[in-house]
Amino acid sequence: MRFLPFYTVNPDPAKPHCTCPDFEKREAKCKHIYAVEIVVERESSTTTTTDGETTTTTTTETLKVTKRVTYGQNWTAYNQAQTNEKAIFQKLLHDLCANIVEPPQPQNGRPPLSYRDMMFSIVFKIYSTVSGRRFMTDLSDAKEKGYITKACHFNSVFNYLEMSNLTSVLQDMIKLSSLPMKAIETDFAVDSSGFSTCNYVRWFDEKYGKEKTTNVWLKAHLMTGVKTHIVTSVEITGKDVNDSPMLPGLVKTTAENFTLSEVSADKGYSGVDNHEAIAKAGATPFIAFRGNANGSSGGVFGKMFHFYSLKRDEFLKSYHKRSNVETVFSMIKAKFSTRLRSIGDTAQVNEALCKVLCHNICVLIQSMFELEIVPTFCGEIAVAGVSQG
Repeated sequence: MRFLPFYTVNPDPAKPHCTCPDFEKREAKCKHIYAVEIVVERESSTTTTTDGETTTTTTTETLKVTKRVTYGQNWTAYNQAQTNEKAIFQKLLHDLCANIVEPPQPQNGRPPLSYRDMMFSIVFKIYSTVSGRRFMTDLSDAKEKGYITKACHFNSVFNYLEMSNLTSVLQDMIKLSSLPMKAIETDFAVDSSGFSTCNYVRWFDEKYGKEKTTNVWLKAHLMTGVKTHIVTSVEITGKDVNDSPMLPGLVKTTAENFTLSEVSADKGYSGVDNHEAIAKAGATPFIAFRGNANGSSGGVFGKMFHFYSLKRDEFLKSYHKRSNVETVFSMIKAKFSTRLRSIGDTAQVNEALCKVLCHNICVLIQSMFELEIVPTFCGEIAVAGVSQG
């Protein structure tokens, strides 16, 4: 059967084959083979002659339908986590913010708002996914429960979101929130994905003689554990920043707190430097190779290329753990939106980091019920650019 105009499928049950890139790369059943197995009935006719009479025999073969593999869900733990998430989220966020070191209060003038209160308010606002004005009810409720000392005005939340020195604080909070998974996660995956903004760029296209408009978006580069989907390091950049140069920094940050065994990534990260960076952190790189790659460069890159060539099934088994990072982006965007509401550049970066931090806290809550862990956070977070006395 032929899938015009691209791929040819041989649905032989003993040795199925397809000409698509997915099958050629993995040497495993692709979606085209599964489609043929589900819908095709092959009918063949044979003609034989017996004592001058012609007999026609019709044989109908129905291919075996391969069911999709599914995985069980601990619904009791899932239901408990979801129904109690908002209450536990505030408790864990309060514990995280308690690690922020408050700078000394100025001697004169109006006392500034507490950084702990403001970080709690900012992150909780992003978690709520509602407007700043409607969020005030939740913030007042948090004050009554003792999570913050003062429920600030919604404009104060937006103003603090614009502060550049809070970017490093959010990154430290993300790293701190991942530490309870230190004993669980050893295999990691790296990738990037975009978050759209409300900003647009306009230009005049000389070729077509008309003005064009495109949406501005940011790119989140992150490393995640493949078992629990906890994010261990993250960088937010512009849309034009290449993925490959970001990997060494993500690996280095993760290696500060985790023991790395494997790191998987797609071919966009393929390169000698990235393989060496992963090996330096004590892990084995499982990065897809480009079509023109070979092992002539030697080193870790050469060793992994020969491993890929000689033991492809074993290589791909580890490489496909990379799919978990796609799951992480799907989780973040489905729950906290693919769009950044902030207008300023700094606020957009901080908002994206808040989404990742909210995701980490939600992962911890799920793990509390599924893995029975008790999250605790220990460490000091200093506010950059502010004198600590």
